[in-house]
Amino acid sequence: MDPEELNFEDIVSDYYQPLYRFGYSLAKTEHEAKDLVQQTFCTYAEKGDSVRDSSKIKSWLFTTLYREFISRVRKNKRIDHYEPEILEATAGSTESTVRRSTDGSRILESLEKVDTNYRLPLTLFYMKDLSYKEIAETLDLPIGTVMSRLSRGKAQLREIFEGKASETT
Repeated sequence: MDPEELNFEDIVSDYYQPLYRFGYSLAKTEHEAKDLVQQTFCTYAEKGDSVRDSSKIKSWLFTTLYREFISRVRKNKRIDHYEPEILEATAGSTESTVRRSTDGSRILESLEKVDTNYRLPLTLFYMKDLSYKEIAETLDLPIGTVMSRLSRGKAQLREIFEGKASETT
């Protein structure tokens, strides 16, 4: 669908699930994730016309949800809830549900072991398919910092997987 043709209902339909998963990865509760998504769409309804380039809607929505989450954390002083745990199921996969679930659990378990500074960029890059630029905008970081964090995060994840592989043999 051409971004110029999107109306509010289309945007909600297209982005509700990815935003919910991202919100859940941050908040770790279904209720809080739904609240974050609802607030994101409320904010979009109020301020969405400020998005001049409709191809930036996805990035704008993720940034808005992330900032709402940070705002809530600061208000509640519960920073310990900031740990992304998300894995999107691959559509059309021929693997069994059990195997995908097991692999997904291993990936999430490994991702949790990555340093906090690298975990969120990795999650946005691999699981949300955001570009470096979109991640930089979402996290309000310079693109060089995003690239560095992704590189270091990938290295940590590789070490974690190599350690798990040697444990199973």
